[in-house]
Amino acid sequence: MEELRRTFHQELEALRGEVLLLGASVIEAIPRATAVLLSGDLEGADYLVQSDDEIDARSVDIEDRCFRALALQAPVARDLRELVAIIKISGELERSADLAVNICKAARRIYGHPIDPVLRGLISKMSEQAQQLYIAAMDAFETNDAPKAAAIDDMDSFLDGLHRQFLQEMFEIHSREQIELSVAVQLAVVARFYERIGDHAVNVSERTRFLLTGWKPEHKGANRFHERQTPAGS
Repeated sequence: MEELRRTFHQELEALRGEVLLLGASVIEAIPRATAVLLSGDLEGADYLVQSDDEIDARSVDIEDRCFRALALQAPVARDLRELVAIIKISGELERSADLAVNICKAARRIYGHPIDPVLRGLISKMSEQAQQLYIAAMDAFETNDAPKAAAIDDMDSFLDGLHRQFLQEMFEIHSREQIELSVAVQLAVVARFYERIGDHAVNVSERTRFLLTGWKPEHKGANRFHERQTPAGS
């Protein structure tokens, strides 16, 4: 029995390592996708799009190994939370990589169209902030730092502000007829992709808090639903 538990904990450590490698891939993909967008690098876009299959496969492998461990070891307490957190975090990472790919696909659609310098600057800032959020989230996971994980939600507010600023600037530029509508639409979607990457980094930090402390975020919509299902006076 002791040998089985030792093997199980070795597998947990290996899974943590795979999650960290997957996180490093996402951290690297964010600025690369931005460079593709700002430089019109179609070759770089193709490379990132094709490499997404590997990230998908790695995420699926992590989940499969977690499910196998759940079935064979029936873990409880911290071990159970860790497996659940790893499953959830790998999914957040995979979806973030998809968003980086979507930025590359948008770059293909607007290829040959210039991007206003103000918008270029804001894109660079959004990219940098999204990457920093992920660096902090993965560091909190690696070092088991619950306070750092808890602080990442506040960091995301800055990215949300950049997103709003970008949309305002773009609408003003479009009102002056200095950007084509089709390009403006694609850039608005791209800005949303960066904002969503930040949200996924926040989710990673919340899963880390759950792993370390058992804390769970408040789900207001679910709570309202359950309240509506509860008979009055019960």
